[in-house]
Amino acid sequence: MMFTSDTREALREMLVAAARADDAVAAAALVGSGATGREDEWSDIDLVLRIAADGEPADVAARWTETMYTTHGAVHHLDVVAGGVLYRVFLLAGSLQVDVSFWPYERFGETGPGFRLLFGDTNPPAHLPPPGPERLIGMAWLHALHARSAIARGRHWQAVSMLDGVREQLVSLACLRHGLNPHQGRGVDDLPAAELDALARVRAAAVGPVELRKAHDAAVRAIGDEAARHDAALAGRLTGVLEELRRTR
Repeated sequence: MMFTSDTREALREMLVAAARADDAVAAAALVGSGATGREDEWSDIDLVLRIAADGEPADVAARWTETMYTTHGAVHHLDVVAGGVLYRVFLLAGSLQVDVSFWPYERFGETGPGFRLLFGDTNPPAHLPPPGPERLIGMAWLHALHARSAIARGRHWQAVSMLDGVREQLVSLACLRHGLNPHQGRGVDDLPAAELDALARVRAAAVGPVELRKAHDAAVRAIGDEAARHDAALAGRLTGVLEELRRTR
């Protein structure tokens, strides 16, 4: 049975209580929708732990992981490591996602506006910079190159995957321009309708050569448009090769 808002809240209270009782945890905070009052029935739990100065994050993570499985019904988890921090993402039996990050003492601090300290103290804020347009543009043309070759080889599902990669970069670039969250498509639904219409054209209407070529053409045009909006000099250097991408499929 799918989790409810009540079961999610009850679990979060248990996890916070466990953090307070854990001598190896010096501070804890909520991030995401739970920290900003924007939760709905689909929201997950995002708990940030500051490991004590004499503690070892990997050891704390191991203990908490065992508890998530034996007590709270975890069925799987995955790890993301960024900036020296372990983010462990648990999937529970009721399809609830629980993110617990284990921060070394010296790194723990606010990284964005959605951060609510529950107990303990923090280091000065260390806001994560947004992704750079140059890298996003580079990732977009890289995916477009591979989409072209996949279409030419008749590898249509690979082409779909590559076009999805182009669109992901275009979403981030558009969100950057509009001052929206560029990470993981979180700001995309707040883009103007005209921007969303352009992104929709990058999606193939069917998994076949004709529709894939149409989507690829729209994707390459959109890369040029975004490059021009962010970096005119780079857009100028890309113009010829983007035209070549559109001609050779």
